[in-house]
Order: sequence, then C-alpha cells, then structure tokens
Amino acid sequence: MDDLEKAILISFDEYGTVNPQLKSQAVAFCQQIKDNPLICNICIERLCFSKLVQVHFWCLQCLHEVLGTRYSDMTPDQISFLRKSLFSMACFEGLEDKNSVRLLDGPAYIKNKLAQVLTTLIYFEYPAVWSSVFLDFLPNLSRGAVVIDMFCRLLNSLDDGLISLDYPRTTEETAVAARVKDAMRQQCISQIVRAWYDIVSMSRNSHPEICASVLDTMRRYISWIDIGLIVNDTFLRLLFELILVDGGLDQLRAAAASCVLAVVSKRMEPQLKLNLIKSLQMSRVFVLLGEDKDSELVASVAALLTGYATEILDCYKRLDAEDKGSSIELLNEVLPSVFYVMQNCEIDTTFSIVQFLSGYVATMKSLSPLRETQLHHVGQILEVIRMQIQFDPIYRDNLDVLDKIGKEEEDRMMEFRKDLITLFRSVGRVAPDVTQIYIRNSLISSVAAPPDRNVEEVEAALFLFHAFGESLSDEALRTGNGLLKELVPMLLSSRFPCHSNRLVALIYLDTITRYAKFVQENNQYIPLVLAAFLDERGIHHPNVNVSRRASYLFMRVVKLLKAKLVPFIETILQSLQDTIAQFTRTHCVENDLLVAENGSHIFEAIGLLIGMEDVPVEKQTDFLSSLLSPLCQQIEALIANAKVQNPEESPAKIWNIQQIIMAINALSKGFSERLVTASRPAIGLMFKKTLDVLLQILVIFPKIESLRYKVTSFVHRMVDTLGASVFPYLPKALEQLLAESEPKELVNFLVLLNQLICKFRSAVQDIMEEVYPVIAGRIFNILPRDGFPSGPGSNTEEIRELQELQRTVYTFLHVIATHDLSGVFLAPKSRGYLDPMMQLLLHTSCHHRDTLIRKGCVQIFTRLIKDWCSKRFGEEKVPGFQNFVIEAFATNCCLYSVLDKSFDFHDANTLVLLGEIVVAQKVMYEKFGNDFLTHLVSKGFPTAHCPQDLAEQYCQKIQGDIKSLKSFYQLFIENLRQEQNGSLVFR
Repeated sequence: MDDLEKAILISFDEYGTVNPQLKSQAVAFCQQIKDNPLICNICIERLCFSKLVQVHFWCLQCLHEVLGTRYSDMTPDQISFLRKSLFSMACFEGLEDKNSVRLLDGPAYIKNKLAQVLTTLIYFEYPAVWSSVFLDFLPNLSRGAVVIDMFCRLLNSLDDGLISLDYPRTTEETAVAARVKDAMRQQCISQIVRAWYDIVSMSRNSHPEICASVLDTMRRYISWIDIGLIVNDTFLRLLFELILVDGGLDQLRAAAASCVLAVVSKRMEPQLKLNLIKSLQMSRVFVLLGEDKDSELVASVAALLTGYATEILDCYKRLDAEDKGSSIELLNEVLPSVFYVMQNCEIDTTFSIVQFLSGYVATMKSLSPLRETQLHHVGQILEVIRMQIQFDPIYRDNLDVLDKIGKEEEDRMMEFRKDLITLFRSVGRVAPDVTQIYIRNSLISSVAAPPDRNVEEVEAALFLFHAFGESLSDEALRTGNGLLKELVPMLLSSRFPCHSNRLVALIYLDTITRYAKFVQENNQYIPLVLAAFLDERGIHHPNVNVSRRASYLFMRVVKLLKAKLVPFIETILQSLQDTIAQFTRTHCVENDLLVAENGSHIFEAIGLLIGMEDVPVEKQTDFLSSLLSPLCQQIEALIANAKVQNPEESPAKIWNIQQIIMAINALSKGFSERLVTASRPAIGLMFKKTLDVLLQILVIFPKIESLRYKVTSFVHRMVDTLGASVFPYLPKALEQLLAESEPKELVNFLVLLNQLICKFRSAVQDIMEEVYPVIAGRIFNILPRDGFPSGPGSNTEEIRELQELQRTVYTFLHVIATHDLSGVFLAPKSRGYLDPMMQLLLHTSCHHRDTLIRKGCVQIFTRLIKDWCSKRFGEEKVPGFQNFVIEAFATNCCLYSVLDKSFDFHDANTLVLLGEIVVAQKVMYEKFGNDFLTHLVSKGFPTAHCPQDLAEQYCQKIQGDIKSLKSFYQLFIENLRQEQNGSLVFR
C-alpha cells in the first residue's frame, strides 16, 4: 500500500478513529495528487491494480471531477487513453497481468460511479467524437449478466444525469440531451431495443433479476423513442406474457407492467392514444389485483391500471363529442378495478385520487340523467372518499387526549381532507339522492359497529354528513329536502357506542349545529337537540375540549332557536346548574379554570334565553337574580379578602374574578336597552348594582391589567345595555380607569370614550370637558413629537404600543370633532392644549405615512373650520385660528404636501385624501372668502412657481362645484410639479 492509498483510507475514516490532524493532512495530500497533470494515468493504474474499494471510489470520483472541469484542457491522447481504459473496464475486459482487478466484480456503488464517469464522457463526445459507444457495447453483452448489468447502469446514469425531465436542467444540458437523443434515435436505439428483447426473451427463466433490470431501463426510454419499436406484436406479447405468467419472479412481472404503463403514458394525439389503449386488451390484467396486495407485482399493476384509467379519461376530455363513447366504455370497464386499487392497495405517489375522480365526476355532468353504471360508480367514489378521510386507528389515543402527536395528525388530516371534501360536494351536486342514501347507510352501519372498531368510521360518516350540509342552501336545510327529514332525526336520536371519543363527540355536535335550521322549522325535535347538548354528549362530556366546544355551539343554537325555547328555559337552567356553580366557587383549581375558560358561552346562551320579552317579568327577575346575586357575592367576598392580603399574591383569585366578570358580561348580551330601561327597569337596576360592585375591582386591584381590561369591557357592555342611565356610574369608572398611564391602558380608555361620544354625542360634553385635559396632558408627554424611529431595532413592543396609541388618539380627536363636541377643545381646562393639538394635526396631515390617518386629520380641520369660523358677531370664536388655518394648513397641507412626489395619484387611498383636501379648500373659501384666496395666490402659489394663468383658473374653479374642483386640482398639481421641477423645498 503506497502513500496515496494510505491517504485515501485515512480521509475516508467514518468512525473517528483517526487523529483529526492526520486526517486533514491526508485530505490535503489527496488534493495535491488530484492537481497532478498525470492524475488520469494515476487513477487508471489504481483502478486496474488496487484491491481497495475506497481507492476505486476515490479514483472514479476524481476522474468524474477532472472530466467535468478540465475536459477542454486535456490532450487528445489523454482523452483517448481514458476512454479506452474506462470502456474496457465497463466491458469486463481484464488485463493479462494476473494481479489486475475487475471493477465489475466490485460493489454496486463502484459500478454506478463508473457509469457516471462514462456518462460525462458521452456528454462531451457523443456523437461527434465517440460515435460508436453504444454500438461498441452491444457485442460485449454476450459476455454475460455482469456486462448486461453494467450496460443498464450506463443507460440509467445517462437518463438520470442528462435525459430525464424529472430533474431541473440548464439550457446547455437540455441542448446536449436533445443532441444525444437525436443521435441515438438515428444511429442505435433500434439495435438497443432489439438487444433488450433478446436478453429478456432468452434469459427470463435463467436470469429473471437481470431481465427485470433491463426492463426497468427500457421503461425510462419509452417516453422518447419510436413507440413502434415497443408497440408491436412481438414485444407487447412478450411483456404481457411476463405480466400474466403464474409463478414468475414478482420483480420481473412488475418491471414488465411498468413498461406497459410507460407505453400507455406516452404523449400522442387522443384518437391514436385511444386506438393504442384498445389494442392492449388490458382487462386480462385486472385479475392480478387479487394476489398478495403487499407484493411488488400488485403495486405495479395498481399503478398500471390507475395510469391506464387516467389516460382514458384524458382522451375523453380531448375527443370530440361523437368519439367519446368508446372512451366511456373503456372507463366503465376499468373503473371497478381502479376503485379496488384505491380502497385496498398502496397508491403510486404520481397518481392523484382526487384529481382523477374530480375529472370523472366532471364527465358525469354531461350524462344527465345518470345511467345505472354511473350511479354505481358514484357509490364507489363515496366509499373511496370515506376511506380516504378516515383517521388511522393507530393515532386513536393520541387524538383523543390531543397530545403533540395527535395535534400534528389532526392538522395533517384537516389539510388532507380539503380537496376530498371539494370532490364530495361535487358528487353531492351531481347525484344528491345517491349521496344522501350513502350517508344514511354509513350512519346506520356506524351505529351498529362494535365500539372498539367504529371510532374512525363514525367520525368519517358524521364528517361527510356535516360537509353535505355545507353545500345546501338555507331553504333546503329548513324544508329538509330529500332524505334530510329522515337523516336529521336519525342524527339527533343516535347514541354512538364511541361517543366518549373526542373526535366523534366534536363532529357530532358540529353536525347538529349545521342542521339546526331544520329544527327551526320542525319544533318537535327541539327536545332531542337540547338533550344532545345538555347530556354527556355535549356540555357534560368528560373531555374538557368537547364540553368547551359544546358550550360555544349551544350558544349558537340558542341564538337561532331562542324564540322557540321559552317553554324549555327552566329545564335548560336546571341541566346547567352544575356548570353555573363552577363560577360561584370561592376557590378555583386549575382543572376548573380550564372549564371556566369557555363557560362564558354558557352564560351568553342563558342571557339570550332569559333576556327575551316573551319571558314573564317575575320569572325573568328570578332567573337573573339567581344568577347575578351569587356571582356578585363571590366578587364582594374576594374583594374583602384582598383588602387584608397582597392581591398580587393570589393569582387564582384574580383569575376567578376575571372569569366571573366574563360570565356577567356574557349574560348581559341577551338584554336589550329598551327592556332594561323602559319596559322592565327592575332588570336595569340589577345590572346597575352589578356595575357598582365590579367598579370596586378597579379600586382594590388598580395594577392588575387583566382585571382592568375585563372591567372596561363590562363598562362597554353596560353603555350599550343601560343607555343614558349609566351616566351616574361613569365619573367613578373613568376616574379609576384614568389612574394608569400606560399606552395600552390609554388605548382601551380612549376606545371607551369613543363609544360614549358616538352613542350620546353632546350629552357627554361635561364629562369630556373634565376628562380631555387629563388625557391630552398624558398623550403629549408620551407620544414623540418628531415621529417614530425607523430601521433596525425600531420594531419593538414599546414602539408598536405607542403607534397603536397614536392611531387611537387621531380617531379620538376625529370622533370629538365630528360629534358636535369641538367645544371640548375650547373649555378653560383644555385651552392650554389647543396649540400642541393643532401642531400635531398639521404635522400629521402633511407627513404621516398612513394616508388614511392624514385623511382623518384633514377632516378634523374641515369640521373645526365649520364650527369655529362663523363670525356671526364680528369676532373670531377662536382668536388666531383663522390665520393659522390660512397660513399654515392651507399652504403646507393643501398645497406643499400634495406637490410632493410621494403623493401618489395612482394610489386609491391617496385619491381619497386628495378629495378631503379639496373639500377643505372649498370650506375655507366659503368661510374666509378672499382672505383665503389672497394669501394662497400671493404667498403659496409663487413658492410653487405657479403661472398666473393657472392661478386664475384655480380662483375660478374654487367658486364652482366640488366635483369639478377635484378633477381640476389634480391636473393643477401635476402641472405645478412640472413647473417647479424639484426646486420647491417642502416644509
């Protein structure tokens, strides 16, 4: 063993037994040898005499790299020597020296590497230099299986490395592939096909494995060689004999089936393809599907039949109407076998069940009414869909407890089902009666199946019934078209043995909710619906995920059916007593909290029921009192307890309070303002007392953000529910909510004020005059005057909160200005903030990157001009405001900011902003007259290099209608941009 061989062995060490420094030295030495000008001679010598396969691999890899990178630099003699040596090795020609080795006796990866090197030579030399490579190989095939195997490896390598379209190719590689294929077609492919035939026909019994390899190679080439070389009586007969022979090697039979599939899949005109398909008499292959379904043969036959059916369907789509009949006959013949494959065999990854069946269902639309054969196929398609959408029982426990594995499988299946459900809906539209009968039979079968087997079957049957409902109109759901009048009652009365399973329980409840409109028209089934939600199938299900979902779905059903549920209210409340009681426990443990998380839906459902005017007032009062009183008592007890403890040390109590607020909030959603303030004020009084209790939370827990948020949410609700009667409680609420100055807190507070202003308008003037100066003082201290930083590190949580606050502030100012409350800005306590507010609005209207915020600020200015600039008594209502608007707003916002190239007239939002700016100018002209025009024409326009004639046109247009002014102003600005040519310095 010389130094090179030692270095190669060291560099190939995979077990970490070699010193890393020594290994790096060995790699460097090998690289140094690789750079030697005589590297080809060195490698050939080692390939002939070294007995180490690592050395063989290194040498072949080295030659592959050298040819790929240095071929153009090599001399003709070097290339000739290399070509002859490698070809001799591939043809199993040994040297006379008894110490020489034969590469073809080595392992498969060495032979594959040799094939790869020869492919590289063919890439550069065929056919111009080495035109005889394939023809020279053919006589050597008589040397036996080892050379035939090497020839197959060479052709496979050529396909993988150059010809096959399954891999991305460069433009150069595509051109070389075309050159090689053209030369092979012209020169040698017919001889190669003849050699394939001779080998397979003569060696099928003696060497079936090598025959299988030959056919596998042939399969690759069928797509681009002359199809007549294969599609003839001789070769096709041989292929079908191999497929159909009983007791033959599965590998060989499967390879023959793959060749027939390649023939069927070859691109050609539809009529020619159909003639070819007819000639194959494929029906003789169908019987093979009955063999061992895990065998290689059945997998290949399955792929053959699905590919065959796909090609027939493609022919049907491309043929003219008069020629479609024969393709339908062929399709009807093969479909039973295809359905068998879909239900029982491993499907080839290149075949899409959904794509094929969707194509077939599309053909049915032109065959109305469907014939008996098609109706039978519809049933088969539905069965395939049901089997495809079933979960694998192996994941049953994971899915039931929904651990990580179960969650991943559920997500995967939900995504996988999407296309299948689209197909199912298509089937439902083509054959609705067959689909409903199938669903009915599936449900009956699922109920009858033993509980240890039917979890996945029941879930799939219910899932299909749910999906079918999604495709029905509201009218069809209400009237119960077709079998729905039988199916929905069957669903409602079913008690599946596997109902304790999470997946079954969830889809069962979802399906009932989907068909609730049927119950709306068929009230006799209301008790069955209520039972399903209120017993152990729904809200009382042992699985917490199911009970949570049931609470939400029950609320939806109550919304739909509430007018019909009045007689059942007491029964419902009695059934929910234990669920309600979970909210009245003083101590809440972790598992209870999980239940309480969705318990607010239960309270919303109860509120919807007892909040109806159809409920007698005495009962309504009793129902509400029995719910609110214990909840308020618990809040009071927790508050009293917190006074003697550090409230932040009791997170469970805080959580408990939070859940109770959510419950009360949800309960109140069912009560209208008219009911609690006009027709039944006693109900309103109960909610007022509740509000009084909850506002104490802000005093005792001033720093607990989650509680402050929940109480704020309840105040929102009470504003809607109690109307103006909430006013006495607002000062206390607003005072406590203003105690915090964090941006998120201020955002929530401003949203509440916006609601008050929008609902009560000028009625909240006094409240706003008290609150606004406090808010303004905080806002102008918190928000940056020069905008927010940009670039790396600027997208922090703190900056995002400030940006949200800024957006909410602009909305708040807009709401004040547009709801008859602009006087709030002029109140004595607020006067000091008028100038900073104006400067903020001006800067924002000119420069903010959000066009819609700029639009809002322009609208604020427009409204303030209307409110403050009447001059009815000869004095300005707001001294200095008119000058500010004319000198600052009119020029900077209405002119200079619009002239900026960033003001993009191609953007829809920008055009909306332009419209508001034009409206503002029109209002300024109406209020200020020549004062406005004189300043703009004498000061603003000259700075923008506005020609005199353009200025005169503006003065005329502003006196006309607003629509004409807007059209003119855009052209006006575009002309000014050309005039000033970038010389205007924007302020």
